[in-house]
Amino acid sequence: MEIIKVKRDQVIAKKNDKVNYWYLVQEGTVIQKFDFSEVKFEKNAIIGILEKDIYLCDYVAGEDTVLAAFLCGDSTYLKNILTGQEKIRNIFLRAAIAQRHQLLCVYSELNNKARQFHTFVETLYNDYTTFCNKYRIEQESFSRIEHFNQLEMRHKAESWEVNNSVSIMKNYMQEYLQLMGKDDGLTVGVIMEAAAQMRRFALGIGEMENYLSYNKDIMISESRNDLFALFFNLSIKTYAKKYDIEPIVKDINLIVQVAGKLNVYNTRMLARRFNEFKNYDYENILSGGVDAEALGVNVRKEIDITAEDCMTHILEYAGYNDEEIDSISETIESYWNLPDRMSTDNAVYALRRKISSVYYEIYYKVFMHAVKDESTLTPILEMFLNFGFMDMSFVGEEHAQALYELSAHLDICRSEHIFTIYEWLKCIYNGEKDTSKNEFDMDYNEYLADMEKSGKITAEQMKSYQQDREKMVEYEINNMFTSVNKVTYGRITTFCPILSDYDLNSAIEKMLVTADKLENAINEIRKIDYSIFYREVMFSDTEKGINCERIMKEVLPDIILMPNVGSRVIMWQETSGKKSDTPGRFMFPIFTMSDVNDLMLEVMGAFRWELCRRIQGIHWNDVRDKSLTAEYCSYIQFYSKNHELSADAKEKIKTALARAKNNYREVFVKDYINWINYESNGSFRLNKIARDILVRYCPFAKAIRHGLATNPLYQVSITKFEAETEKQIKKYKTIYDRYEKAGGVITEDLKQNMLYYQM
Repeated sequence: MEIIKVKRDQVIAKKNDKVNYWYLVQEGTVIQKFDFSEVKFEKNAIIGILEKDIYLCDYVAGEDTVLAAFLCGDSTYLKNILTGQEKIRNIFLRAAIAQRHQLLCVYSELNNKARQFHTFVETLYNDYTTFCNKYRIEQESFSRIEHFNQLEMRHKAESWEVNNSVSIMKNYMQEYLQLMGKDDGLTVGVIMEAAAQMRRFALGIGEMENYLSYNKDIMISESRNDLFALFFNLSIKTYAKKYDIEPIVKDINLIVQVAGKLNVYNTRMLARRFNEFKNYDYENILSGGVDAEALGVNVRKEIDITAEDCMTHILEYAGYNDEEIDSISETIESYWNLPDRMSTDNAVYALRRKISSVYYEIYYKVFMHAVKDESTLTPILEMFLNFGFMDMSFVGEEHAQALYELSAHLDICRSEHIFTIYEWLKCIYNGEKDTSKNEFDMDYNEYLADMEKSGKITAEQMKSYQQDREKMVEYEINNMFTSVNKVTYGRITTFCPILSDYDLNSAIEKMLVTADKLENAINEIRKIDYSIFYREVMFSDTEKGINCERIMKEVLPDIILMPNVGSRVIMWQETSGKKSDTPGRFMFPIFTMSDVNDLMLEVMGAFRWELCRRIQGIHWNDVRDKSLTAEYCSYIQFYSKNHELSADAKEKIKTALARAKNNYREVFVKDYINWINYESNGSFRLNKIARDILVRYCPFAKAIRHGLATNPLYQVSITKFEAETEKQIKKYKTIYDRYEKAGGVITEDLKQNMLYYQM
């Protein structure tokens, strides 16, 4: 147990971080922060109790707080903590029951809000239709309501769970604690059961918050494409006809009241929109001060995408003149009018190449205009930049409308490490990220040096281009973007970068690759292969006795979403730069019919291989220098002479090699997929040699190792691995003790290094 003191507002744990400790609040308070909801934990609460492997939300100190940290994982850890500790047992038991109830209260409140929100919005729109008919006013287009559905929960709290929790908390808490605290088995069981329920409730809270966040703009928003705008316009037109607007005003007031109670809106935006309504001069209409055609000018109307010439809109924004627009439009339309756009005929293939060249030129021009003044962006331009959309006729009216709605909610495709292609290029332009390598493994500066060496640019130009942000964006588009967009699409010979109805075989929301889907997929694998993103880095503090110590540091990858409907993913770079502690780069399509978890597993297997190759350098396949790639290459290369492999195992390797066209990495990736999906669950798919390599270089998390340790197939290798791990723990404890005695402070990186060997 370690005592930790944290200051007010200090982050104790972040969403998506690994859970290594449970924290017992000894003094102060900790706030559990979801997107919009909060739970306040006080003395004797336990942070981390509801999570299994990954934190589901942020935990922040509500005031100066003292915590006791317990290394905790599965029920075995918990039993060790509680054995013989009656006081601690009672604290943990009470905390589990009380915190479950707190979370259930938040869940129930949000559930009511989500249901009432849906009912209120539908009732409002019915009122709007009724008013328009009553006052003989033409309804404004509001197609968003057609896509507005009731929330379907995946992680539900059952009514019996609510009733059970209420009964215990209100009537039988003391009796329940006395009974369940009598035996370690009962205590651990109750705590783990409560933790599992809390985990489900927390996931349900996330679902409901996502639902409200995604749909809140339908009622009132910055864009003014909302119900508030419909009613505001209706009140103006109704007043102009000298009808009573009081019933309409009542609904407008209700919108603001309900929005305030939901607690998901920006309060300044709400106040601003309501003040526009309150301060509107209705009398000016009757006095003739406002032209009848100008009614409602204060409120932006919804764009009717079906009536827009989207391609012309994009090309004009890009800066093309009328003659150029006609020429580009004619080329693109000639392709779309082909009887078979998927033909591999030479003429069709050449036309696709021409369109691709034009597309990326348009993209660069639109991007450079947008990045310099984002206030000029329209939903159609956002659809082009993020989805590859060019015109409604290419995708169909229904899909175009769905993409239009999605363009207002692109934050669901972004997080700290996840970017749409537009956001990624903005990072390049702003200097926040380095350019990617090209197909020849050259970064931007190496590319410029090569250009200067070959005489294509002068030394002066090279120096200028090294600081030219527009040139960097151009390089990223012409190299990484053009290559990766085609590869992630999956069918290179028929690839066209313009989004088409041919690929949109399902609902947009089902195919969309969101940040949540990607993070969940990564975390599911990290729970099993805990060390996949760890790298060796150097730690030095010569004044306090550490000259150059190797420690392990976790570096999560960046994921960039390509604007296509694709079926493949690619591990483009294992690191961002020459340093080993920079993030890798994974490329995904922004829409896919494939399972995101399967795609993630494939790309992480490739990452395992390529990172090892990079670290090992020229020795990556030299078995004298032991490594994952070296041992695996030796195993595959000489499998036919290996007496430890059965004839059946050899035949399977031969078949795998043939399918992979003798690509050793691809054979490894297939084994890695089986390792994660099956071997981790005790379903054995690998041969003895492959299993021995993976157990050492891609070790399972401790809980899984313990479950497999008694199996004869794993017993020797896991025992050996655990012995080596214990040596490392003892080594670092000695180093840390010596370092602290010399006045050193155990940094977060040093703590993470120790945890790496304890996982």
